[in-house]
Amino acid sequence: MAGFRALAEQVRNPRLVAAQRRTALRKCLERFAPYGHRATWHHLCDQVGIAAHDRSPDPERLVAALAELEEARTLWLAYEEEFAARRRREKHDGRRQPGPIDDWHRRTWGGCDIVPCESPQRHPAARLAVVLRRMIAAMEAGRPRRDCPVCGGTRFAWLPESTDCPASGPACRECGVVAPASVLTSEALTAAGRRVGGAGAFAAA
Repeated sequence: MAGFRALAEQVRNPRLVAAQRRTALRKCLERFAPYGHRATWHHLCDQVGIAAHDRSPDPERLVAALAELEEARTLWLAYEEEFAARRRREKHDGRRQPGPIDDWHRRTWGGCDIVPCESPQRHPAARLAVVLRRMIAAMEAGRPRRDCPVCGGTRFAWLPESTDCPASGPACRECGVVAPASVLTSEALTAAGRRVGGAGAFAAA
């Protein structure tokens, strides 16, 4: 099975027809898709101006989409390295109790569904790397907040578990991101429609 880098080279390969390069880009999303496969694909298509169902899009637009995906992947891989190094230091110092950020990182390991979205059609307009930086910063801050860590919106609705979305939790009504419950205050979670008993909040960790 080809890895991300090999697939990225196929996307850039001018000797392949556009349909093959499109397929390679879709396969890249099986290795790294911050919003989930479908939502990340929809986002990239929006960003570069191609139709999501276009089987033979402009190759230059495919390369532009790949560039945004690679930018975000580079950021995420660097974060994963920093996170692993920090956990080693903490364990060495005797701090072995995992916190909310550890749980979030465990669920997002590998780079898929890092910032899941309510639906494939509802996702942030900012570049993937920008969104990842904002979410990482919010998680590392360790302070619950009332607003969305991605767009600053203050309206949330609790998204139940379903087959259409890989995550359940507080979905931002502005950008569609399903935020980690631990990043929001109990008041924000209650307003979203969830009864909070303390579990999952930073203050409880």
